[in-house]
Amino acid sequence: MAKVLVVYYSRTGNTEEMAKAVEKGVRETGVECELKRVEETTPEDLLNADGIIIGSPTYFGLPAQEIVKLLDDSVKYYGKLEGKVGGAFSTSGILGGGNETTVMGINQMLLIHGMIIQGTTQGPHYGAVAIGRPDEKDLKFAEQLGKRVGNLVKRLFG
Repeated sequence: MAKVLVVYYSRTGNTEEMAKAVEKGVRETGVECELKRVEETTPEDLLNADGIIIGSPTYFGLPAQEIVKLLDDSVKYYGKLEGKVGGAFSTSGILGGGNETTVMGINQMLLIHGMIIQGTTQGPHYGAVAIGRPDEKDLKFAEQLGKRVGNLVKRLFG
């Protein structure tokens, strides 16, 4: 069965709330989904999923160091993630706080691994984002991200 791994880092609970909405979206597609905090995730876990969605708060316009470390450590599996489906989401404290650059930073790392990133014409194009505590609209976009990745994983990996 196809599987998606949702990995996130959260200090305040905002990114965790988004992660749970992403997980819900994946599960609605009928694809197996595992939700893990980055502290509990190893680079080997990335090998065991057909899709990987990563979420981070925004710090200085970039992903949290814990997320970057996981992806830095995954370089030993360079080429082994090629063809998997990826996605990203982020939270920040203020409008213009760097959500989009954080999502793009995560997406860049996944693209360098050879992963497939699907954008959208509806809502945040690069990945779901929230400013402060996620509201209903933010959670809807996070859920839609999970559905997009889940549906693409299902089409590619059955």
